[in-house]
Order: sequence, then structure tokens, then C-alpha cells
Amino acid sequence: MEGRYLISVSGPTAIGKTDWAIRLARHYNTSILSADSRQFYREMRIGTAVPSIAELEQAPHFFIQHRSISEPYSVGDFQREALQKLRELFATRNAVIMVGGSGLYLDAVTGGLDEFPEVPAEVRENLQDLLKREGIAALQQLLQEHDPKYFGIVDTQNPRRLIRALEVCLASGQPYSSFRGKKAAPDFFTHLPLGIQAPREIVYRRIDQRVDLMMAAGLLEEAERLYPSRDLTALQTVGYQELFAYLEGRWDLATAVAEIKKNTRRFARRQGTWLRKHPEIHWVPYDAPTREATDYLDIRMKAPNHG
Repeated sequence: MEGRYLISVSGPTAIGKTDWAIRLARHYNTSILSADSRQFYREMRIGTAVPSIAELEQAPHFFIQHRSISEPYSVGDFQREALQKLRELFATRNAVIMVGGSGLYLDAVTGGLDEFPEVPAEVRENLQDLLKREGIAALQQLLQEHDPKYFGIVDTQNPRRLIRALEVCLASGQPYSSFRGKKAAPDFFTHLPLGIQAPREIVYRRIDQRVDLMMAAGLLEEAERLYPSRDLTALQTVGYQELFAYLEGRWDLATAVAEIKKNTRRFARRQGTWLRKHPEIHWVPYDAPTREATDYLDIRMKAPNHG
């Protein structure tokens, strides 16, 4: 087997990506890089479905709970650190596994990242204050004014994406979209993308089961501990925001749990939108044997032309 291969494992939340990544890592005797932007933070264990200790012991993992929620950590930071780690790992092995549900972070490593101007902290803080005072609609209106082109394609319900685009618009005086599309992909590995799929009703059932297991494991208590830090960017995410609403008396607990399930299903649909933009992904059923993926990967790795 020649060359260096980054095997990415993607798919909707709760589909079983962690299990698949571990099986592939054991098959190829290699390591796993997490590209899940929620699992980076050590304070967010239950609500981000961090792999269990038993799972982590089955293969070396990187970028799991390696940061604090109080430390700024951008997709650019992750890209630089991940590419550095990949260079280290590829010095001694031919294949590395990358897994995660955060499409932007997967794309940053495999396809490169656009170069954006530096943003003063004050600009970011002002936008976060605007979100807190006036809600997401204010961000949507502002982005529509400053960059209607990007507004037409961005997930307008994702405040982190809106704030990121507005930061660049306000700091540079130019549309965020004008900086996109100029990236260069890394050239020291071949990317082999795998997607794990299941019928929608199975994905939704697995999501509901996962949320119930999280609640039984102490997600509410975790949210209570994190509540004083609720305004941090890392905590503007499904599973915590709904429980913060419960802790503030805006919802009862049953409503909060139902909203977590509903919003997680919505997140899975957004992941599906990202996945459909990548026709190069090779799909494998969620309940398939490991060999269904490794047979395909072995052929790709032995092929003289990887295109």
C-alpha cells in the first residue's frame, strides 16, 4: 500500500460514526482525529456524546476534550493543529481516520480553508451582545444588508455561522462571500470519504434514544454546572440551550427534552444538506459489516489512479 490516505467518516448525528471510526482504526492499526466541534471541550462531556473510556481505549484519539470552553478555538486553529498532527501520524502509517459531524471542520482539513482577515475582539463581542439583546433575527437582517449573496446560502438559524460572516463583513468592509472560494487543498494525503447512512426514521429513533440516555447519564446536572458560562460561544448549541431555558423557568423539563430531540433532528437534516454537496462520498449502511467499507477502501488504496 503506497501513499497516505485520510479516511473520513461522516453522517448524521447518532448514526454510529464513533463505532465505525474505531472499527476502521483497529482494522488499519491507526489513530482517529475527531472533527466534532462540540467534542473539543472538556467541560461538555455528556451533551456532546464524547466517546466512552472503553471506546477511547480501543484506538488512539486526538482532539477529544483537549480545550476549555473559556478558550477561543476557531476552525482555523483546528485546521492548523489537525494538519500538523496528520503530518506526524503519516510519518509512521499509511492511513488515518477522521470522524465528525461538523462539516465545516471536515472540509477545512480535507479541502483547505479560505483566508479571512483578522477580526478585532470588540467586533465579535458586539455581535454576541446583539444576539443576546435582540435575538437571531437581528443578525439575519444585518447579514442580509451586508452580504445578501452569502445570506442566500448560509444556515440562517445558526447564530455562530451568522456571527462569523458578520465579523468579516464589519471588520473588512467587504462581503464575507468575497473571501470564499480561494482555498488550496492539502497535497500530502489522498482523501477517501465514507458516509454512514440509515433511513430517516431510524436516524430519528436513534436521536430520541440518545437524548434519553444523555438525560439518564446526568445531562441536566452537566447543564446546571455550565449555566454560569451559558453566554460562551461553545455553549450556543443543542442540548444545552434548551436546558438553560428550563433552568431559567421558561420551559418545563419535559418541554426542554422534547425541544432537544426536535432540534437535534433539525441538526441532522442540516448535516444531510452538507453531505449531499459531496457526491464523492462512498456510502455504507449503518448496520453493515466492517468489511463492506474496508473492501472498498483497500481497492482505492491499491489503485494507481486515486481519482
